[in-house]
Amino acid sequence: MDYYKILGVSKDASSEEIKKAFHRLAHKHHPHKGGDEKKFKEINEAYQVLSNKEKRAQYDKFGRIFEGVGPGFSGQGGPTDWDFNWAWGRGAQEGGPDLEFDFGDLGEMFEDFFGFGSGRSQKKDFKRGKNIKIDIEISLEEVLKGITKTISLYKQIICPRCQGKGGEPGTSVKECFSCRGTGQVQEIKKTFLGSFTKWAVCPECKGEGQRPEKPCNVCQGEGRVKGEKDIKVFFPAGVDSNQIIEIRGEGDVGKRGGRAGDLYIRILVRQHPILKRRGDDLFISFPVTFSQAALGDEIEVPTLENKKILLKIPAGIESGKILRISGKGIPHFSGYGKGALYVALVVKTPKKISKEQKELLKKLKELGL
Repeated sequence: MDYYKILGVSKDASSEEIKKAFHRLAHKHHPHKGGDEKKFKEINEAYQVLSNKEKRAQYDKFGRIFEGVGPGFSGQGGPTDWDFNWAWGRGAQEGGPDLEFDFGDLGEMFEDFFGFGSGRSQKKDFKRGKNIKIDIEISLEEVLKGITKTISLYKQIICPRCQGKGGEPGTSVKECFSCRGTGQVQEIKKTFLGSFTKWAVCPECKGEGQRPEKPCNVCQGEGRVKGEKDIKVFFPAGVDSNQIIEIRGEGDVGKRGGRAGDLYIRILVRQHPILKRRGDDLFISFPVTFSQAALGDEIEVPTLENKKILLKIPAGIESGKILRISGKGIPHFSGYGKGALYVALVVKTPKKISKEQKELLKKLKELGL
């Protein structure tokens, strides 16, 4: 999916050009004007990314991650039992504020903007559960291979007594008498310009159109209660801090059968005590003695796999010289290849030396070393 093609703009389009294209296409394809709902959602999605400076930069660099996701991870070998999408947050390294997640549908905004509001959509939004946003910390070792974690969330879940219907078992849910099941009523307002009629949320059923004959004793008619739920989340190899996982439908359960909210998980990768990460590359400072630097040697360098590898130091190397070991970094997020491990050699000057070492150093000094 090419966001620029969807909006009909070039890749170097200005923010104003993107905004104008968005308003024009959204007005044309809005479902309440007979437009294609799928096309309208694509336009919303494209604008959400391209109108945000940070998200647009991430999109230009990485593209739309896990495009067309259904089961699994498009051949990446991940789990397949939940709906999974990726989105991007502002990197902490950029010094930006805390993440503000805004991945919802923009349809409601356009209903207000273009005047296409309807009681039906208000009813749907009213019953929808809230989104949940959490942070999960993983280690750099877990980033290397990917990991599945079970997260326990305390949130709104389906009421076990009424199974989300809101009424006592054996009783029915009746149509609201005031709005006749529409969830909305007409309001007439008189002004100096004349009388105006508008649709408003029904005050009796709160926009739902229905009311339980006898509210559930456990959830008091809500159809949901607070409780714990365990959710399995797969963190693919190569993820980085401030990437965000979106799991649809795992937020708070909606009221009386309403659509559930979504779960947004921000990834935080713990710093490693020895290895430092820069993108997909790893860096380590390794001390060597003067004799090793002058004569050359083989050293054992630690890696994320908890295995040490031999690295040959060429004779006469200077302090600060960096040696590269390919394929020993972090897996690329695309799933192909790995970054490198860079070893910065630091010639160590001893603080204390023996009498014999001191005599040898004096002789070396006399020889010009």
